[in-house]
Amino acid sequence: MILAAARMSLSNLFAPETRSVFWKVIGLTLVCLVAVWFALRGLFYAYVLPWIASVWPAAGAEWAGWVTFFVGILASIGLALGLALLLAPINALIAGLFLDDVADVIEKRDYPALPPGRPMPIGAAIVEGAKFLGVVIAGNIIALFLLLVPGVNLIAFFVVNGYLLGREFFEFAAMRHLSPDAARELRARHAGRVTLAGFLIAGFLAIPVVNLLTPLFAAGLMVHLYKAIAANAPATLRPAA
Repeated sequence: MILAAARMSLSNLFAPETRSVFWKVIGLTLVCLVAVWFALRGLFYAYVLPWIASVWPAAGAEWAGWVTFFVGILASIGLALGLALLLAPINALIAGLFLDDVADVIEKRDYPALPPGRPMPIGAAIVEGAKFLGVVIAGNIIALFLLLVPGVNLIAFFVVNGYLLGREFFEFAAMRHLSPDAARELRARHAGRVTLAGFLIAGFLAIPVVNLLTPLFAAGLMVHLYKAIAANAPATLRPAA
């Protein structure tokens, strides 16, 4: 069930119906990163370099020039590393605005006989995107600390991210059809399957560059998994016809 859902989600990433979403997410992510880079660079030259010049006023113009040069190099490296760390969170926040578009395409194309889901209002979509952003940041901070514990570093990454990402994306797919309480109950009943699917998402997240597509892959995976689980769920946890 999980592997079949993953296969269908992968094929959906580059399907003509979702190609526009793909380019929107990638394009907006790059625009945001460029904007952040120029903002941080402007702050550095406006406040940090003048402060450095004021710290060594008597060092001489030549010495101050060399200090400024090396600090500029270090700042450029720091900005590059900072943008690399911000890449996944910014991408997650932007992609969160388009998850319903992906789910709509999948449901209409692959499940035309079933009732369509209810897209989230824009305000709720922003909240869910911010929530996913928080989950990604919190999960990776926890995993980063666990990296210091011998023997559990790589396992920690998959366990933490697998559980958190699996939970969030399954509930996203389920809440298109169920109340939040019913979606959480359905997820709890199938926690093992949902977490295993989350491990696949964590593996996707671990691949550089490809991980830009993690939210879209995860949304498709969990829509398919939800459909398979809901077909055999108790009547109280099935969407109304």
